[in-house]
Amino acid sequence: MTSKSKSKPKPTSKPKSPRPTPEPPPHDPIWQQSAWRSRIRQRLLDWFASNHRVLPWRLDPKPYHVWVSEIMLQQTQVATVIPYYERFLKQFPTVAALAAADESTLLSHWEGLGYYRRARSMHAAAKQICEQHNAVFPNTFDDVINLPGIGRYTAGAILSISQGQAYPVLEGNTQRVYSRWVAMQGALSEKPTLDLLWQIATSMLPKQNGATDTAVAARGPGIFNQAAMELGALVCTPRAPKCDQCPVRSGCRARKLGIQETIPGKVKKIEYEDRTEFAFVIANRDHSQFLVRPIPAGERWAGLWDFPRLTTGETENESIAATQLHDTLSTPISVGDPLMTMKHAVTKYRIQLNVYRATVGTGASRAWKPPAPWKFASLSELDELPMSMTGRKIVKELSKSR
Repeated sequence: MTSKSKSKPKPTSKPKSPRPTPEPPPHDPIWQQSAWRSRIRQRLLDWFASNHRVLPWRLDPKPYHVWVSEIMLQQTQVATVIPYYERFLKQFPTVAALAAADESTLLSHWEGLGYYRRARSMHAAAKQICEQHNAVFPNTFDDVINLPGIGRYTAGAILSISQGQAYPVLEGNTQRVYSRWVAMQGALSEKPTLDLLWQIATSMLPKQNGATDTAVAARGPGIFNQAAMELGALVCTPRAPKCDQCPVRSGCRARKLGIQETIPGKVKKIEYEDRTEFAFVIANRDHSQFLVRPIPAGERWAGLWDFPRLTTGETENESIAATQLHDTLSTPISVGDPLMTMKHAVTKYRIQLNVYRATVGTGASRAWKPPAPWKFASLSELDELPMSMTGRKIVKELSKSR
């Protein structure tokens, strides 16, 4: 008789304990009181009606217009954006016009705004709108947030401002405003703080029950969102907030506690690295044209045009930089006189850019032709090419010396 072997019982796994819910940062829970929200809302909207700035995208807040303005305003001041916005809409008046533009033309109209990825994302989004939405800007949150370059804040801004839809807006200004209203002492870099601010931003939106279209437009979510952003830009500023001019100062818990200048909590500062880079101005035989190239994908300022430049940050001097460019251009480079020096910042780097005049090697200058996609371009041609801010400054310096 054969005995059946007993199978060992499988070890039972311990049930996973649920992750603890993060505690909200210290703050005043007064925002949960509807009466407080109503007072704040009313006073803010009254203030905005009389004190708002007249801005071009507010005059005709179509979804496309609001979208363009919101993307341009990311990390860029209003005064800088206004002329860019007006030129941009003149050149690309519709989503279809933007989608049909070639990248070089688009970047030339973005030149000087920086953060060129924003422009490329807009271009990709415009093409997606044409392909999936018949060139009509979508009006649902899911469709809008699925567009390249658009997140929760931008989608909410577009739909609330252009159509009065009840979506909150949480960006630099409103983060600061809401944090001070409730004496929020958590760091904005922490998820519990941001989650709570989104809750507060949502709860503050005006109710639309039974409101007419006119009423929604005048006092609805879009106007409220703009009012909160305007308050942060003009009154509830990062430093030295003008509390005596604030329409909601009596309800602000940070002001009551005297801690308005320490809120929001400290944001981790970028630790910049110093680096030195080199660029060269190489003219053709009669000095009427200058060597440039389109920057390839994956490099800084991709899609723009630039002079020969070393951006590794590890080059000791101009002679070594010229030697390294030898392989790229397939010809020796002789360094001449310095043309200019400029300082600028890119991401985490503080850069000193040293620009030198240079020539291609002796004996090769007459027969040498630049390898594609390098080319010689005149100053008038350079004026038409999209260039980085530092590249444009080099062109201006060359124009002065003509």
